Amino acid sequence: MNVGDRHYRTIWLNEDERSVDIIDQRWLPHEFRVVTLRTVEDVAVAISDMWVRGAPLIGVSAAYGMAIAMAADASDAALDATWDRLHATRPTAINLRWALDDMRRLLAPLPPETRARAAYERAAAIADEDVELNRAIGENGLAVIRRIAAGKKPGEPVNILTHCNAGWLATVDYGTATAPIYLAVEAGIPVHVFVDETRPRNQGAYLTAWEMAGHGVPHTLVVDNAGGHLMQHGDVDIVIVGTDRTTANGDVCNKIGTYLKALAARDNGVPFYVALPSPTIDWTVADGLAEIPIEERSGDEVSLVWGRAPSGEIVQVRVSPDATPAANPAFDVTPARLVTGLITERGVAEASRRGLAVLFPEHAPA
Repeated sequence: MNVGDRHYRTIWLNEDERSVDIIDQRWLPHEFRVVTLRTVEDVAVAISDMWVRGAPLIGVSAAYGMAIAMAADASDAALDATWDRLHATRPTAINLRWALDDMRRLLAPLPPETRARAAYERAAAIADEDVELNRAIGENGLAVIRRIAAGKKPGEPVNILTHCNAGWLATVDYGTATAPIYLAVEAGIPVHVFVDETRPRNQGAYLTAWEMAGHGVPHTLVVDNAGGHLMQHGDVDIVIVGTDRTTANGDVCNKIGTYLKALAARDNGVPFYVALPSPTIDWTVADGLAEIPIEERSGDEVSLVWGRAPSGEIVQVRVSPDATPAANPAFDVTPARLVTGLITERGVAEASRRGLAVLFPEHAPA
């Protein structure tokens, strides 16, 4: 995607061919900052403190973290220690473990002197694969938007509700839930996006709205609790969200508040779709509620918010009493029965083990 007149991915190898540059998302939408990650600890902090976020981008960042580690120390001990350090940064997003496992499978059999080069090549390939996966998700989701557009009066926009940020900032490029939206705009299909603010970190308000504005997509920012009201009044034609982990049975773990949107969509007959690349599917898990670890983040994210003061300075302010504790579960699980379909790079699947097996037979039970 473009920022101004320049195309950016969210992560890229630096000119030194060792460190990587990222868009530091903590400062958006008010400031656009690029920072360099030079060590494994830099990558770990960037993931855990959400300089980068979104399951696909977390996975790619971890892959480059492995490469950076191998450039410094390619021993078996360093390989294992890097896997452990990076895996501990975010417990819920499955792409993190997928990427780390992929890198370790590749590197472990190699002699240490060849590991760094192989690691950088594989990390770059994972990044390129993510772009292609998201482009394909966009094409398959575009077909869904086309069908809805065909049932509306000519010129009427397809109204889409999003939650959190599953845009290009959450991936390497295109995004997952936003890829169909961007391709619809390119195809000349009128759309309008209701952007959930997505408390407590406001990824919708800070990131998705910034993306929509930059791409020229008509959009409106709404508070999280407005989604049900909009659906009741017929203002939403489709909900499209992303996911940090989807089970083999089609349960979806995504940013907290997703489950409530799915309930409202079911009650009002609004189709609820989840867009995801196949590395986000955890084939080892069947029951999302029982088996997916839910990350509990700092209560400060609930009690404190960032914003731009009239002076132009970016400041953090408290919105709750000093003595009030805050809980902060970062994700919830939406049962497969509430999901209309899973938009993947291979097509749209029914949210079930059978539906996923049709598109991914290599993972079907023997």
